[in-house]
Amino acid sequence: MSQQTELLREDVFARRPRAVLLDLDGTLYRGETPIEGASGLVEALEEAGIACWYLTNNSTRTPEQVAEHLRGFGIPAEAGRVITSAAAAAHYAKQRHPDAVAFVIGEHGLRSALAQAGIAMPDEAELAEGAKVNLVVQGLDRGLNYGQLTAALGYLLSGADYLLTNPDRRLPVGDGFLPGAGSLAALLETASDIAPVVIGKPSGIMMRYALDLAGIEASEAWVVGDNPHTDLAAGLAAGCPTVLVLTGICGPDDWRRRCERAGAMPDAVCAGPDDVRALILRLGDG
Repeated sequence: MSQQTELLREDVFARRPRAVLLDLDGTLYRGETPIEGASGLVEALEEAGIACWYLTNNSTRTPEQVAEHLRGFGIPAEAGRVITSAAAAAHYAKQRHPDAVAFVIGEHGLRSALAQAGIAMPDEAELAEGAKVNLVVQGLDRGLNYGQLTAALGYLLSGADYLLTNPDRRLPVGDGFLPGAGSLAALLETASDIAPVVIGKPSGIMMRYALDLAGIEASEAWVVGDNPHTDLAAGLAAGCPTVLVLTGICGPDDWRRRCERAGAMPDAVCAGPDDVRALILRLGDG
């Protein structure tokens, strides 16, 4: 095993996982640059019979678009193994609010997921005619206007339930940031005094959805990611073993401090994808 891998809980790693739940940005790529060893990790795990699933808090893209983006980096991803916060939110909405009429703040990825789940979404004309809304589903919407926020607030104050795809406050873009879905939610929550049900990481809701789709128990799936506040916290919430990679937010000198601050210590720390591959493939099938 590489000297760049540190096991904090050796008991967790008695055998290989049946699946690996992979974060994307910061774990497999950074912005528009693939991380060295990412494609080799996925290829080696799939060849060994370990299913790779791709989890993203991004609600603006469809699973097909995410898979295409990953394939552009040489990562052999299939849309059926991509789980977005939008898809998880749509599944949750259908399970908990099967007859919902939803007012949506979000982009194509979220609207597409809700439509596929059969969630009613009145258009502007139907809303103007008084369509009764009982669910507000909010993600990132880079075309959002004040009128939409006002409408969403009105529905919330009238008793509509509130789902938030993901709580990310900032969205990295190039060398800067955009306000994320969580920043928009902070405005609505402040105005309404209503806290949303959070679907994406660090909530365990999306993780449990992924485990159900994969047909495995939490102990059989490793969560691999770079962010203690989202990836590791979500893995812990779902009861999965967690592996921190030092290819994104955390570095070798500050990962422990960052994880302690997040209240989410990993079970193992790896320098990057090559070390994750070495850690997994050295284990027996159990």
